[in-house]
Parts: sequence; C-alpha cells; structure tokens
Amino acid sequence: MSGNTVAEFMAYWEAEGQAYVRRGDYDWMAALLPGQRILEIGCGVGYSTAALVARGLAVLALDSLPECLAATRARVPAAGLTLMQAELSVLSDEQKGEIERFQPDTVVCWLMGAPAEVTGAAPSAAGQQAVAVYRERIHRLVAELASTLPTVGHLHFVDRTAIAWQAKDIGRDTLVGYHNDKTLRGLPFAGERRLALYRKIEEGSAGVAPLRKPHPSLQRVVPTLASLLAERKE
Repeated sequence: MSGNTVAEFMAYWEAEGQAYVRRGDYDWMAALLPGQRILEIGCGVGYSTAALVARGLAVLALDSLPECLAATRARVPAAGLTLMQAELSVLSDEQKGEIERFQPDTVVCWLMGAPAEVTGAAPSAAGQQAVAVYRERIHRLVAELASTLPTVGHLHFVDRTAIAWQAKDIGRDTLVGYHNDKTLRGLPFAGERRLALYRKIEEGSAGVAPLRKPHPSLQRVVPTLASLLAERKE
C-alpha cells in the first residue's frame, strides 16, 4: 500500500522512488521512449520526471496533487519542464488548450498511484479490487486524452505486477491483450507483442515484499515492471 493520506503517499514514494533510481528503473523506462516532447500523467514526487529531463526531453507533467508538483519542481528545476495541476477527468478548456499547444509526441503514465483515500485501497480483496478499478479508469482517461491530440504517436504504460519469469513470453501476450481490450478499445492506438517488456524488481526493495514460503505454484513468481509502448495506428 502507498499510504492512506497525501503525507503518507508522499513519504512512501520518496523511499520507493529512491529505490527505482538506484536500480536504474526510471532510466530504463525513459530509454524506451520515442519522440522529444513528453506529456507525463502523474509526476509523483519527481523521480520519473527527472529521468525524462535528463534525456534532454521537453516535459509537460500533470498531477492532481499540489504537493507532488511542488516536490517535482524542487527536484527538477529545469527549463525544459512545465508543470500543470489538473484532474484528468475534468480538464478545463484552458488546460486542454495548453496541452495541445505543447504538442506532445508521446504520453507516459508510469507506476500510477494515489493515496488510499482516493483509490479506495485497503488490505483486503475488496480494497485491491478498488485499486484495480481505479487504475483501469485512469489508464482509459490517459488513452482517451492522447487520442484527441493529433501530435501524439505513442502511449507508454508501466506498472508493477508479479509473474512467473519463465513464462514471461506468455505474459507479454497477456499484457498486450489487457491494454488492447480495456485501455485502448475503440481508440486509434494498439499495443504489439514486440513492444511489451518486463523487468525484474529485486525483492527487499522499497514497496516490494519478499515472497516468503510461497505456495509451490508461486515459487518462481517474481515482482516485475510491466511496460507497453502503444502506437497510433491511423
């Protein structure tokens, strides 16, 4: 869980982000991107944004939490960065106009999260289902926004999951099918197997609980980052 309140959420992602930086995970994500102008949905505390700017990319980063925008500005005081406080489901005409004028060529949504008071997360099956529903809704909103921006050629989603590593090729098909059927359905974007990737997350890292005495069927299940780069098809 990433914290019930905004303060707990921020503290969680400070520690979590440092772990991703140490492992080079954000640099790995940023290196997968085509284009030079990135619309980032959900900048968090700024570690992901820093990786984008370090590549020399122009970035417009959106977040609904002013605390996240302040943390990102403090971490990435770069001329190539523009920040916008916005709620994706209720973008104003002025905000939509600013995004269009930025002319992004790639939209990213990495490790999407929010305080539990927003997602409905709880240490229960119902709470975990609420997080899944929230994630699906945000992913869909990201894709719908991208579809209205004619300059956008690619969408990049990265989230945490756990898979049997020896079956990762099958997992790639599952990842593509999930996003094509839910996130991208009816929109001018599609994922393909060649652009679906996994990256192991070492156990014991912040936010990654070790799998202790797992059921035999789970002995080879490992925490991973699941990456899909979807392309515009029309």
